[in-house]
Amino acid sequence: MAHEPTTPAGDGGGTELGLFLRARRTGTRPEQVGLTVGPGLRRTPGLRREELATLAGISIDYYVRLERGKETRPSPAVLDSLARALRLDDQEHQHLRELAVHAARYAEPPPAPGRTVHPHLKVLMETMRPCPAYVVSRSMDFLASNPGGLAL
Repeated sequence: MAHEPTTPAGDGGGTELGLFLRARRTGTRPEQVGLTVGPGLRRTPGLRREELATLAGISIDYYVRLERGKETRPSPAVLDSLARALRLDDQEHQHLRELAVHAARYAEPPPAPGRTVHPHLKVLMETMRPCPAYVVSRSMDFLASNPGGLAL
């Protein structure tokens, strides 16, 4: 099974989608998107992540995850917002969509819900006696309880 090419840690782009977003962000000057540049030097060439996230109407954290390849399934609305914020033409916008489809195809599936209960949770449930206490998994499977939780 083929995997997305990755870049070294800290490089800012973990997938082709992330690399494309970073390249377009750093290649877009603030003046091109209607932002006023304050006095002093900018350490970042082009737009800052925060600026692009604000222009696209998404959270900074979400944009950073997209650029680093941690988020691989952006919605069509998010892609459209990013394309508008970066002033992409139709061909570049379509390329962005194709990169997102490709990234989603090769994303690792989320881990299965845990089936074990940590020992400290079992101790905690015992200290809650006689109050009922129990632990369920993300899929709502019953995993553990104290006597009151079992009776409940």
